[in-house]
Amino acid sequence: MTQYDADVVIAGAGMAGATFALAAVHAGLKPILVDPLPFESQLAETFDGRASAIAYSSFRQWRVLGVAERLAEHAERMDHILVTDGHTPGAARGQVGASFLRFDAEEIADRAEGEPLGYMIENRRIRAGLAETVREAGIEVLAPAAVVGVEVDQRCATVRLKDGRTLTAPLVVGAEGRVSPVREAAGINCIGWEYRQGGVVATVRMDRPHGGVAHEYFLPSGPFAILPLTENRASLVWTEPKARAEALRHASPEAFDAHLRRRFGDFLGGVTVEGPRFVYPLTLSLAERMTAPRIALLGDSAHGVHPIAGQGLNLGLKDAAALAEVLVDALRIGEDLGSEAVLERYARWRRFDNVMLAAATDVFNRMFSNDFPLVRAARGVGMAVVNRIGPARRFFMTEAGGAVGDLPKLLRGQGL
Repeated sequence: MTQYDADVVIAGAGMAGATFALAAVHAGLKPILVDPLPFESQLAETFDGRASAIAYSSFRQWRVLGVAERLAEHAERMDHILVTDGHTPGAARGQVGASFLRFDAEEIADRAEGEPLGYMIENRRIRAGLAETVREAGIEVLAPAAVVGVEVDQRCATVRLKDGRTLTAPLVVGAEGRVSPVREAAGINCIGWEYRQGGVVATVRMDRPHGGVAHEYFLPSGPFAILPLTENRASLVWTEPKARAEALRHASPEAFDAHLRRRFGDFLGGVTVEGPRFVYPLTLSLAERMTAPRIALLGDSAHGVHPIAGQGLNLGLKDAAALAEVLVDALRIGEDLGSEAVLERYARWRRFDNVMLAAATDVFNRMFSNDFPLVRAARGVGMAVVNRIGPARRFFMTEAGGAVGDLPKLLRGQGL
C-alpha cells in the first residue's frame, strides 16, 4: 500500500483553506496546511483591513467546527439591509424615493431559525479564530512554505515545496487565492477581467447607533457600502475608479474626511476613521474547471467575484463544506479520495452555484455602476417591484443567507 504524509494537502491557510482543514479533521481525515506566509502574519491588523458578511448558513458551519464561539464577541448581527440608488453622494438623506430595497431578518425568521441576515466580522478576527481552532485541533501547518509544483500519478499526488521538501497525499487542494500555484500546476485556465475599479476599505466609528443596519448605496462610480461592526463601528467599502481610489488612500486625513462625509451623509452623526485605509483591486476570475487528476480547487482559487453582494468568502466556505462531505462519503465506502469519480461529485455540486453567482455579481455591478438614464430607469423599476413582492424579497434574503439549494450538512448545522 502507498504510504502518504496526509490524506489531503491543502495549499493556502487563509479563511477558506483553514475552514476546509477543520472540516477535513471533523470528517476523520488527516490534512496538512501549507502557506507561503508565516501563520502569525495573517493575524496582523495591517494584513487585511476588510470585514466579511458571513451568511447565517456559513456561521452554522463554524459552530459545528468549533470556530463560532471564538468569533461571537466580534460578530455584529445584520438584521436589516437597505439598498438605495441615487445620482449624487449622500448615503442617507431621509428621502430614498422609490428606488430602494429593504430586507428585514424578521421576514425569514421561520426558515432561518431566528438567525440574522448575516454577521459582519473583521477578517483579522476570523483569521485569528480559525488559527486558534486549527492549533487546538492539532492540524499540521507548514508556514512559511511555498508550493512550487505538483506531480500526480495513478496512486498519489506529490507536492514540491520551495525549500526542497515533498509531501504525498491522494489529494491536493488549491486554496491559495486568485494566484494559485496548484491551479497552474493542474493546467487549469481562468477566465475573467478587471473592473477598472478599486475598493477603498476603512473602518469608522460613529456617534449614533447603527442599529445593525447595512447600507448599500449605488453611485455611478460603483457601490458605497456601510456595514455594521461591533462597538458602533462600520466597515466602509467604497468603490471608485482605480486612480481615484489610490488618491483617496494617500489623501490627507482632512481631504479623505471631506470626501467621506459627502458620501456618508450625516444620518449617523459624526464619523471618525480608525486604523489604516486599504485599496483592493476588483476583478472577476473563474476557473474553467474545479478539479483535475488528484487536485481540487476551492475558494478564490476557483472563483473570485465582485464584492457587490458580499458573497465571495461564503462561496469558498460552501466549497469547503461540500468537498469535506464528498470526501467523508468516499472514505466510508473505501473509495480513492483523489479519484476522478469522487472529485467530479464535488465539481458537479458546486459548479452551477459558483458560475451563476459570478455572473450575477458581474451583471449587478455593470447595471448599477453607471448613470445611463434608460438603465437607471429600468433598475429603479426593478427595485421597486421586488420591494413590493414579499416572496421575491424573501427569496433574495434566503439566497444571501446561503440557504437555497442542495446544502451540505455543515451549512445546515449538522455534523458529518
